[in-house]
Amino acid sequence: MNDIKGKAMTEVLPEIRRIVTAINADGKSYVAEVGPSPAVRTVVERPGYRVTNIWRTLSTPVDVSEPDTITAHAGVLPPQNGTVVRIIDYPPESRDPEEVRRQQLATFRTLYPDADHRPQGNHPGLHETRTVDYAIVLEGEITAVLDTEKLVLRSGDVLVQRATMHGWANRSDAMARIAFILIDGR
Repeated sequence: MNDIKGKAMTEVLPEIRRIVTAINADGKSYVAEVGPSPAVRTVVERPGYRVTNIWRTLSTPVDVSEPDTITAHAGVLPPQNGTVVRIIDYPPESRDPEEVRRQQLATFRTLYPDADHRPQGNHPGLHETRTVDYAIVLEGEITAVLDTEKLVLRSGDVLVQRATMHGWANRSDAMARIAFILIDGR
């Protein structure tokens, strides 16, 4: 794999397995689908960065029998009055600030053009969304970058992001995996 932080990055986190349940004609629950998400996104300029979009809802309250529409999802934001669940794998950041800037710009240009991306300030990945986000650290550690401070989050930590300017920086030497549940806000 590509060189990150001056050393070979050999660790790749396993693919996310998505399990979807449903109710059959007899009113019984069953597993309708098991396998990888059909909506995995990467950025060529950012080796190791992988976004696995899991599911989205189109309204609140949600119609629990809605079909899967995650392959139609584009951008960072959930649909109006809806939600989106995604898991992002973050490789360690480069020690070269210009490389970090280049990778962040590519990420927002290709995957998240709908975010209010403001690359100035504490980190070139700073952005704002009109959402409440539950960010759950599944593996590794990640730094949450805000306007006025930075906070290291570790496996098991949960950050509730409420429409604030924020960014994510993996300043460790290992991959990090974060689950995000984004809820449309006002």
